[in-house]
Amino acid sequence: MLQNLGNSRKWIVILLAGLAGMPVCRAQDSKSENPSLTADQIVARMTARNEERAAALKAYSGSRVYQLRYHGFPSDREAELVVEMRYMAPTTKEFHVVSQTGSNFICDRVLKRLLAGEQEAQSRDNRQETSLSSRNYTFSLESQETTPQGPVYKLKVEPKHKNKFLYRGHVWVDGRDFAVLRIEAEPAKSPSFWLSKTLIEQQYVKVGSFWLPELNKSTSYIRLGGNATLTIAYRDYVVHDGESAGVRSQRTGPASSGSAAAAAEN
Repeated sequence: MLQNLGNSRKWIVILLAGLAGMPVCRAQDSKSENPSLTADQIVARMTARNEERAAALKAYSGSRVYQLRYHGFPSDREAELVVEMRYMAPTTKEFHVVSQTGSNFICDRVLKRLLAGEQEAQSRDNRQETSLSSRNYTFSLESQETTPQGPVYKLKVEPKHKNKFLYRGHVWVDGRDFAVLRIEAEPAKSPSFWLSKTLIEQQYVKVGSFWLPELNKSTSYIRLGGNATLTIAYRDYVVHDGESAGVRSQRTGPASSGSAAAAAEN
């Protein structure tokens, strides 16, 4: 069943480029708590700010730890890949593998292909087709929470198109910056017959003026038994832009063994 990791892998790549094409949410000061906004208003502000802030993010770098654990036929396997990454606007991502441990099959056939796929997914057309926007999704407001940092909106998202690279689930939006804080989702269409279910969670962290991915967790359940979990932990960010050049984030903790990421082909 390891061959089917490729299908989930492709879906994760596109998801990271679309819903995770949010490494461009820059924080902005706001005195208004916007307590009575509708879903359409929240999405319109989020989309506008993402577009405007995408232009402000010139470059950033960091490291990532990819971990994949597979349990099933013919045997359990696991692997880890440590990578240095640099992004340069508007669409360039460069990766350098620092180390790899565990299964060579998983490292070469799954994790390294994730890197290559993410580079390809950076194209403008791919990002537009998978972006978290009203072009691709229908949004409804489920709840609003008041936190010490301000309001947080929980939105339900449903895909408008029959595209296996879109997803359905929930997103949490910061009410001051209108940046996505967290996403919990599953593919709108299964990326592979061999997968009965795939769950994915993405979390973001504020680095200087921007919100960048902090943790990606996904789990795929294989139809004939077994499962695969993939975790991507993002660390050591350095953001370079016109206002906050050289801003560093605090190092996040190591990826937890219970975290998630799907293992089946894109």
